[in-house]
Amino acid sequence: MTAHRSLRVLGRSLLQAIPTVIGVVLLSFFLLQAVPGDAADVIAAESGSATEASMAALRSHFGLDQPVLQQLGAYLRDLATLNLGVSPRYNLPVSELIFSRLGNTVLLMGSALACALAAGIALGAVMASFAGRWLDRVLSLAALLLYSTPGFWLGLMAIILLSVKLGWLPPGGVSTIGSGATGWAYALDVARHLVLPTLALTGFYVAIFARLTRASMLEVNRQDFVRTAHAKGLTPRAVALRHVLRNALIPVTTVAGLNVGTLLGGAVVVETVFSWPGLGRLAYESVMARDYVVLLGILVLSSLLVILANIIVDLLQTLLDPRIRVR
Repeated sequence: MTAHRSLRVLGRSLLQAIPTVIGVVLLSFFLLQAVPGDAADVIAAESGSATEASMAALRSHFGLDQPVLQQLGAYLRDLATLNLGVSPRYNLPVSELIFSRLGNTVLLMGSALACALAAGIALGAVMASFAGRWLDRVLSLAALLLYSTPGFWLGLMAIILLSVKLGWLPPGGVSTIGSGATGWAYALDVARHLVLPTLALTGFYVAIFARLTRASMLEVNRQDFVRTAHAKGLTPRAVALRHVLRNALIPVTTVAGLNVGTLLGGAVVVETVFSWPGLGRLAYESVMARDYVVLLGILVLSSLLVILANIIVDLLQTLLDPRIRVR
């Protein structure tokens, strides 16, 4: 893929992203405004001694008493300067709260997506190679079970078996509290804590990618260029890897990009189950605290992550198939 084509793909994707982000901001803002209650109500309930005057002062300080359109205008002006506002619940900049958790969520999502793609493509390739045989039926049944199993249940069962019963892995958190580990020891500690939430988040997507890879490979295998490759004397393994699998990966990468948003949604449950300090858990805490400024910032950032993932998918597809033309 030439640099010129890459720039065209990138430019087209960025132009399409602008109205998408604006639409996400507006829709999320008005939906959150329609939800009853605000952060002042939660703070008053927690303190137990709040008065109407103190609650009014709190709402005035954070601009919660202003008309909806005025709040929207102020938020858009702040957003234009990359300012996501201040959290009424934590009394900290929203950007500081989000970026303190962003790395953990990206780590969890990246490991889950990488494992799901690797396992799903490998299983799908095996299923396509043995289509109609007993191995294909067994793996198809396993994929159906993974597809039907909720992620939170899989996570809880993994905690019971691998953590409580066997003691192999820690049940939650991102690292061992008070370990003081640094360097490779710290990285290994984080990796051990990452295994269980990754397994819980991966199972559903392994089933999707496996079934999709199988179907795509069987479809590509009927194309004329595959018969031509066989006629040239190429080995079945070379044909499967260089011709069939490469072309079958195009729909798989498309679905992977579309599922980044779903992966973020699943992270809310998985991060809560495993006490993983990421954006999903922060979103859950923000909902419970009626901290809609933080929640709106998370939604905006999540939309940007989904757009970035789809840009990467567009670039990857033009690399897999140079015949794809950018308009």
